[in-house]
Order: sequence, then C-alpha cells, then structure tokens
Amino acid sequence: MKLRKIISLEYVIAFIITVFFYRHLDFSWLPFVLLLLLPDITMVGYLINSKTGALFYNIGHSFVLPAILLVIGFMLSTPPLLMVALIWLAHIFLDRALGYGLKYEEAFSKTHLQQIA
Repeated sequence: MKLRKIISLEYVIAFIITVFFYRHLDFSWLPFVLLLLLPDITMVGYLINSKTGALFYNIGHSFVLPAILLVIGFMLSTPPLLMVALIWLAHIFLDRALGYGLKYEEAFSKTHLQQIA
C-alpha cells in the first residue's frame, strides 16, 4: 500500500472517531452539518496574497486551536466548546483525508501532504 493511501486512511479513521465522540456526546447533527465547512472561511486570506492566505488557512486548519478548545471544554464541562472543537477537528481530518494539508506560502496547491493538481 502506498504511503499516501496509508496517511489518508489514518485521517479517515480519525474523522470517524471524531464523529463517534460527537454522537456519543449526543450533540445535534444540524450544527455539525452547518459548521463542518466553516473553517474554510480562512481561505479569504488568499484575497490579499498567498503569504497571508497560507497564514490564515494554516491557523484555521492546524490541530492546535481545536485541541485547546477540546481540552478546555472537557475541563470546564462546557458542551458548546466540545461540540465546536469536535466539528473543527472533523473538518481538519476530512480535509487531510482528501489530501488538503497545511499550505506553503508559494501557492495554495502546495501543501505539506502533496502538490494538489
């Protein structure tokens, strides 16, 4: 099996696990559907230039912020934070499964996972 397929499979599994926890916590599916693509709003930075675009996109598609939200949500027992963090993580895992990684400044199509055609 090619390495890229293994990496993609890992992200699919992470997406499924995230959805499992979302369901286990009995959150509504409407916010999940409505908010799943929200992190892609960070692509607006590309309207300025590729450097700003990559910065905004990478902030919205890094695991750091949703992971922090997830920990805070668990520590404070705050369901809205947990819900948002899980949706955000699900988005990132789905993107990565499809080959959309963090962006380099040179071009939107150049990611840490691959060169997108």
